[in-house]
Amino acid sequence: MTSNPVRLFHLSDIHFGLEDREALAWVKREIAAKRPDAVAITGDHTMRARQREWDAATRWITGLDVPVTISIGNHDMPYFNPVERFVTPYKRFEGMKALVERELLLPGLAIVPLKTVRRWQPRLNWSKGWVTDEALVQCLAALDALPQGTKALVAVHHPLREVGTHGTALTRHGEQALTELARRKVLGVLSGHVHDPFDIAEPTSEGEVRMIGAGTLSHRLRSTPASFNELVWDGTTLSVTVRNVEHLPSRAMRIADVPPDAMPPRTEGQPVAPVGRVPPVDPPVH
Repeated sequence: MTSNPVRLFHLSDIHFGLEDREALAWVKREIAAKRPDAVAITGDHTMRARQREWDAATRWITGLDVPVTISIGNHDMPYFNPVERFVTPYKRFEGMKALVERELLLPGLAIVPLKTVRRWQPRLNWSKGWVTDEALVQCLAALDALPQGTKALVAVHHPLREVGTHGTALTRHGEQALTELARRKVLGVLSGHVHDPFDIAEPTSEGEVRMIGAGTLSHRLRSTPASFNELVWDGTTLSVTVRNVEHLPSRAMRIADVPPDAMPPRTEGQPVAPVGRVPPVDPPVH
């Protein structure tokens, strides 16, 4: 164990345009009070990538007085402008360009990005994840270049999970990515997209990888209230606590598995199912 554990806040799916302002005010107070070493936001900062949504996201995120890294989510790609999507898909990130897929090196712990979005896909549903060869090579090179003894968390938007068929795969080439990450003994993969928190040990041919999903801070709830994850690395153990606006225990918040469609309801308002509809499981101990 280290004398000064590393504390990380893992946020996701804020969806400015349908953001939960009370939840965001609460999170900002928590950041000011606890002063985490870093904040990782794993994508879907906006609802439809409109300029006003990006302006709001940029003001809020750049106003956090701690180191921040952000991932690109499928909702962050231009939604109504196909020309912009194909030619300059990341133009609206300009106000916080330095934070996009930013590698953070903390004492004994690194956060390394892995992009899971594409401006187009050879399938109808472009909301799902896709790990390109280029993105994986960049991520693995960054992991291999870390100082000796430094542990790593990999930040993505989509859970790196495939379900056996090309049509319904959550993230194409996710299994390959997980296998390579298992080979490098990463502490875990931080993701969003699902809008419910989870902490799952995913098997690969090279061993298990811990998949850690954050909930949403928007009104697009699935089955649990607005939340974020608080992670603490003490040099030996990575603990993950789900912090939520209703102050429910972590076990009541976590879903037991990533749902097959991995999508929140399209309508805003109340959850579509009661909290705890899926029996929670204890997180793996690493």
